[in-house]
Amino acid sequence: MHLQHFLLGHGPWPYLVTFAWTFVEGESFVLFAGFAAAQGLLSAPLLLGAAWFGSFCGDQCYFWIGRTFGLKLLGRRPNWRARIDRVLTLLRRYDIGFILTFRFIYGVRNFSSFAIGISGVPWPRFMFFNLIAAGIWAVVFVGAGYLSGRAADRALGHYAHKFTLVMLAVFAVILVTVFIVHRMRHRRARAKAAAAAPELPTLEG
Repeated sequence: MHLQHFLLGHGPWPYLVTFAWTFVEGESFVLFAGFAAAQGLLSAPLLLGAAWFGSFCGDQCYFWIGRTFGLKLLGRRPNWRARIDRVLTLLRRYDIGFILTFRFIYGVRNFSSFAIGISGVPWPRFMFFNLIAAGIWAVVFVGAGYLSGRAADRALGHYAHKFTLVMLAVFAVILVTVFIVHRMRHRRARAKAAAAAPELPTLEG
């Protein structure tokens, strides 16, 4: 089946996947999706909307978790403290500028909304600037992918579709590899924790 027919024939699913992916993070996925949109495989406006809304909703959720359960979770995960403190320092120093740009800062991206929830920033204020920030993020990454796709289309001509297929295959392999490695690490961590746990005394007789 031709990739274009496959994607265009699945209605809203590519955009629902984009929403779900960007809810978590998803820069690499959005770049690839923007590249595919440049080939006519996806709708660029719908892709932009899905990425914008997904990123916004994801960080609102993490903000709420931080506001509601942040201190309790931090007590259970003391290894988070250094990254949370770094986020709070940047928030105090740059305020609105940090909320608008934390998606682009490597090393604090995943903890920022959670930490801002702990900080006491009013939720309407965060929601307003988070909406703007999510839009900036979506425009940058969808736009970068789209422009890269247009450049590849001009450079490769009718081979651009084949190149997109190769990129899709590589992306799928990377995704599966990351999932397998994550599962292996999780199993090793569980096995290590089980081995370190003290054995319960047994009753004899």
